[in-house]
Amino acid sequence: MGAVHICNLYAVTKMRAEIGALARAIGDRNNNQPPMSGVYPDYSAPVVVHTEGLERTLRDMRWGLPSSKKALIDAARKRADKLRAKGQAVDFEHLLRMEPDKGTTNVRNTSSSHWKRWLGPANRCLVPFTSFSEPDQVGGSLRPVWFALDDSRPLAFFAGIWTPWTCVRKVKEGEVSCEVFGFLTTEANAEVATYHSKAMPVILTTEAERDLWMSDAPWEEVMHLQRPLTDSALRVVAVGERVDPASPA
Repeated sequence: MGAVHICNLYAVTKMRAEIGALARAIGDRNNNQPPMSGVYPDYSAPVVVHTEGLERTLRDMRWGLPSSKKALIDAARKRADKLRAKGQAVDFEHLLRMEPDKGTTNVRNTSSSHWKRWLGPANRCLVPFTSFSEPDQVGGSLRPVWFALDDSRPLAFFAGIWTPWTCVRKVKEGEVSCEVFGFLTTEANAEVATYHSKAMPVILTTEAERDLWMSDAPWEEVMHLQRPLTDSALRVVAVGERVDPASPA
């Protein structure tokens, strides 16, 4: 992907009680977490998931789904080659197990076998946000451009997926078990494509869309939600900031 990243920065500046009310989530594992003006990869952020009985709750999860096995094997092989070049013995299975996986924040190719296992009802979630950022790739400056549904930055949700996972996220942490999430992307609409032509997040703007995504419907009945917003559905609310400034409202 080089230096041009796809939605690796967003903000959720509404209070968690408001998130829970709009998403009809009855529980919250961390209701003291303050609003977040900048959520980066591997940050913990609120996610709405199902509990037993299809009730919804808010949990904090780390942003970044498991990377593909191939990506980790390729990285471990490079590490092994460097160690062998230094004359060191290599236990490749151990090296692979301990290979750091920073996670994959966005999911575009939902036909991939790597992602299919998490597209069912049990792993679908809602990721709340008030704005998201894309780098200005078209203009070449790569300055962050912040988008929201309107200038007041109302609460909305990405179509997310999540899973429990055991891996090495950071070398200093070692192997950890955690819950991780990401969200779907799709073609860019007109506003996003002006700055970043590659893709935009999948955004669910209505209660009906959120309910369908969180229903027990199979993937074939929800896959049409992986589509861009209509043109003129987004506004540019900030440019060049690393975090989203406070809403004018």
